Amino acid sequence: MDKRIFFDSDTYDTPVNDNLSFLDRIRKDNRLYFSLKFAQVTFSSMFKAKRGVYDDVAWEQSSYFVFNFIERAGGVFHIEGMDNITKVKEPVLFIANHMSTLETFILPCLISPRRRVTFAVKDGLVKHPLFKDVMLSRDPIVVGRVDPRKDLEEVMTKGSELLSKGTSVIIFPQSTRSQTLDPAHFNTIGVKLAKKTGVQVVPVALKTDFWQNGKLIKELGPIDSRIPIYFKFGEPLTVEGNGKETNHMIFEFIKENVDRWSAPLATTK
Repeated sequence: MDKRIFFDSDTYDTPVNDNLSFLDRIRKDNRLYFSLKFAQVTFSSMFKAKRGVYDDVAWEQSSYFVFNFIERAGGVFHIEGMDNITKVKEPVLFIANHMSTLETFILPCLISPRRRVTFAVKDGLVKHPLFKDVMLSRDPIVVGRVDPRKDLEEVMTKGSELLSKGTSVIIFPQSTRSQTLDPAHFNTIGVKLAKKTGVQVVPVALKTDFWQNGKLIKELGPIDSRIPIYFKFGEPLTVEGNGKETNHMIFEFIKENVDRWSAPLATTK
């Protein structure tokens, strides 16, 4: 039996449910509930990875588990453009802004059932005692974020290898998670890889500050169910020229959507 979970339309909005049970109402805005569920999926995934049984389907299932308990904790998802994930038959580069831990856990259940994918990640994740086995099982591109020249070499080498084998790659051009967008901190490393390998780029705009960074442990920050969660996959782009114009187009696609989602709702008198 196929255990993969597909979102079977181009868009997804969290269903409105005004008939929440008493337990569900307690779960909403409950950081303890959220943290316990996060710990549950983290340790379960870690033990599977240590045993060598954490495959693509297991990754998708754990991602969907996180998706599900985020909704139970009051998170509201709005997802657009999922048809663009597979609009190109060949592997692609997904280039996205990076706002919180949430996208790292949610993107697998959106993308992986449709096409094989992995991440470009900081070396800290493959050294982290909780996440290293899971991340290494995904065969990621690992960068240090210290030596840009060395990082570029690693992305070009490992990225080319992955793409040639049919694995798409998710890249966050920002050096760290940020709730603001600054073109000066939105590097061109993903576009350079796309140009070298001849693959297309799918821009991904996201707003995930529902899940904020923690002071002691980044991954266990507070949640705020008043903040909706947004993902939008754009039309695939072909890198032209030296790639600067394409990188600008990706940045503007992300900024335009994040600005739209961040704008206060219009009020009527």
